[in-house]
Amino acid sequence: MRETIWTRERKAAPARETLSREQIVATAMRLLDAEGVAGLSMRKLAAKLDAGATSLYWHVPTKDDLIDLLIDEVWGEIDVPEPDLAGWRSGALLFGHSLRSAVLRHPWLPEVMYTRPSVGPNAMKLGERGLVLFGAAGFSDQEVDLAMGSVMSYVLGTVSAEVATREMVRKSGSSEERWVSELLEQAEARSTDYPAMQQSVRRRIVTDLDTGLTNNFVFGLDALLDGLQTRVKK
Repeated sequence: MRETIWTRERKAAPARETLSREQIVATAMRLLDAEGVAGLSMRKLAAKLDAGATSLYWHVPTKDDLIDLLIDEVWGEIDVPEPDLAGWRSGALLFGHSLRSAVLRHPWLPEVMYTRPSVGPNAMKLGERGLVLFGAAGFSDQEVDLAMGSVMSYVLGTVSAEVATREMVRKSGSSEERWVSELLEQAEARSTDYPAMQQSVRRRIVTDLDTGLTNNFVFGLDALLDGLQTRVKK
C-alpha cells in the first residue's frame, strides 16, 4: 500500500510562507467541482492560487496527496446525528441523505474514492459517529459494521449511478426535460411487446429527472432500513 499524506509527518512551513494547506484545499475543491478530476492539475492550481510551484509542493507534495485531502474534506461535510437526539432509524435516514447530498455537490468523488483508503481525520470521525449511531440500534457487534456498511454501499452505489446519469445529460447538450422526454419516447416505442415495461415507461413520463432519481433513492433507503430493523435485537 502506498504511503499517504496521513501517514507522513507534517513539516512546518517556512516562516515567510503565506500560503496554507487550507487555502490550497479550498481552491482545489472549487476547481475540482467545476472541472472534474481531468481538469485538476498542480500547475493549474498554482495559477489559481497565484503561487509558485515550490509553495504548493511544500504543503501538498503530490496530486495523490491533494486528492486524499479533498476526499477527507467531503467526509467532513456529512451529518451523522447523535442517536439520543434522533434515534438510530431517523439518524441513519439523515446520514444517508447527507451522504447523497455531499456526493451530488462533489460529483467527482465516485471517480476517486474507491482508488485509495480513507483514513483521514474526517473519515475517522465519520466512522466513529456512524458506528455509535448504528450501535445504538441494538445490532450485534459484527452486525454494527455490516449495517453501517450496507447503508454506505447503498447510498454510494445509487448516487454514483445518479452522477453518471447527470453527466450523460450534461454531455448530450440537451436540457434535462428534453433528454428524459426523448429517452422515454424511445423506450415506449421499443416496449410494445412488453406490456409491464410499457406501463412502467408511461408511469415515468410524468416524472422529471430530479424527482425520479430522488424517489428511487428514498424508496431504496427506506426499504434497506426496514430490512435492517428486522435484525435488531429484541
